[in-house]
Amino acid sequence: MSMILKPSFAGSTVPPTDMDEMLDMLHHKIKSYLAKDGDVVESIPHSSLSKVADLKLPLEGRGLESLDKDIDEFLRYSVNTSKPGFMNPLWGGFNISAFVGEVIATLVNNSMYTFELSPFATLIEQALIKRMCEIVGFSDGNGTLTTGGSSGNMLGMMCARYKVDPLGQQRGFEGTKLVCFVSEESHYSVLMSANVLGIGFDNVIKVKCDSDGRMRPDKLNEEIERSRINGQIPFCVVATSGTTVKGAFDPLKEISNICSDQDIWLHVDAAWGGSCMFSSKHRALMDGVELADSVCWDAHKMMGVPLVCSAFLIKQPNVLRKICSHGNIAHYLFLDDAKAVDLGRISLQCGRRNDALKLFLAWREKGDAGWARLIESYMELANYMETCVLENKHLELMAPREWTNLCIRFTSPGIDHDVVNRSIRERIVASGKFMTSQSTISDNIILRPVIANPAVTELSIKSFLDEVVGTGMDIIRNIPPKD
Repeated sequence: MSMILKPSFAGSTVPPTDMDEMLDMLHHKIKSYLAKDGDVVESIPHSSLSKVADLKLPLEGRGLESLDKDIDEFLRYSVNTSKPGFMNPLWGGFNISAFVGEVIATLVNNSMYTFELSPFATLIEQALIKRMCEIVGFSDGNGTLTTGGSSGNMLGMMCARYKVDPLGQQRGFEGTKLVCFVSEESHYSVLMSANVLGIGFDNVIKVKCDSDGRMRPDKLNEEIERSRINGQIPFCVVATSGTTVKGAFDPLKEISNICSDQDIWLHVDAAWGGSCMFSSKHRALMDGVELADSVCWDAHKMMGVPLVCSAFLIKQPNVLRKICSHGNIAHYLFLDDAKAVDLGRISLQCGRRNDALKLFLAWREKGDAGWARLIESYMELANYMETCVLENKHLELMAPREWTNLCIRFTSPGIDHDVVNRSIRERIVASGKFMTSQSTISDNIILRPVIANPAVTELSIKSFLDEVVGTGMDIIRNIPPKD
């Protein structure tokens, strides 16, 4: 007769029977959550939720008895980002391989600063970084996984600052003369980085874009020359591959030529658009990325890996090692015989969770070809949505589309478009069926649905657009006539 072996929980403070029950309960809740039909969110105002939520932290612990109820309450009021109505930020969906990787990484609870503490995970991260560098075109490059595109942009600017003033790392930097150039459509994290690095908001020069939302190289040249005339030091250009609102891709070849001529570091923020490089159909959006000095690329966006999973990649690894050399004094962590493999020597973080395993398992499942098919399917869905918008007299495309962002609004003669479209979004989100974001283009309020969720289908897109139009028509029917 075969025996079923129960796992041993030696060393745990929880009795084995309770541990078994908790793991069974967790397994059941995960399966129920994934199989559950329904809305994206049970919408409830902050004032109401804060009153009904049990958030007391007891003096005496309640034991495991409260776990079941607490998890149910958390799941009930969480946004379900794997539902087809979720088209809000630049991420979404569910990948089972990556989810398993997330669970296992949490189970072993290793930190990524030394090979000694995370031997196999170190090899995995190195393999991922090497492959991503190959895709970008950094044949001898290296990099690190970071906490997101914001951190990746800051690392790129730090490397650029070191390159223009290597001694500043010891004596301090005179930040008021350093200037960085970004497109006027760039992500706000560049301003955050300027704040952290002591450069200042005023020294982040926003370069004019064309009608498609792409940085204009001629305007970049003008701004660089103007800064030199003003006695400033141009040290970095941050180009964007996939802007947050329009999904625009800056012309990297032309920008890289300017940076090369002017001896300025080129960092590419490809947090959102980097995954186009998997697709032979769409890789041209990032032509010239191999000429950049550094790149950030989020796998937790278009690739659907759970938050957070982001890579910073650099052509000259010695520069990254230099700006992270503060770790060399940590004799209690880093040993000389592991200099070449300890990842803490090329990271700004000390304690760092294992974000590599989930990406590794997902990549092994899909392969490059699987990622390419995913990206291409998103683009096809975005094409479908664009066609639906253009064919509907009550919908208007507010910006040209390059990626899977769509900038749209409800339109009808004689209405206050801003008031109506703001109200449409508020009603749709409150209903819980769909979630999309609101933004502005030329001071016009727009809706910005994004296709980055494998659960989205043509049917869910049609349902969403029907909801927008139906809600808009209901709003304008109830607007009192003007006197």
